[in-house]
Amino acid sequence: MASAIVRSSIGRALRGGPRVNPTRSFSSGASVEEEAREASKWEKITYVGIVACSVLAFVNLSKGHPHFDEPPAYPYLHIRNKEFPWGPDGLFEVKEHH
Repeated sequence: MASAIVRSSIGRALRGGPRVNPTRSFSSGASVEEEAREASKWEKITYVGIVACSVLAFVNLSKGHPHFDEPPAYPYLHIRNKEFPWGPDGLFEVKEHH
């Protein structure tokens, strides 16, 4: 694929084919000043958005949150019918053996 592109560009250069304008504009006729103003406008909007999101995050994270009582210990949640291969406890549990 790359060799085909190189061959075609070399062929065009040898034939004196059309050259691509290196300062091609992607807009449809807007002047450089208009593009600069538009870029500046969106840069300012981005900074305002960053500040607004930061303030909202700070406000939301600084509020308290409710703390609930511990749920009762339900013995049926930890039913084990046979021992695990790594011992009597789970991998991430530490129990006191009596």
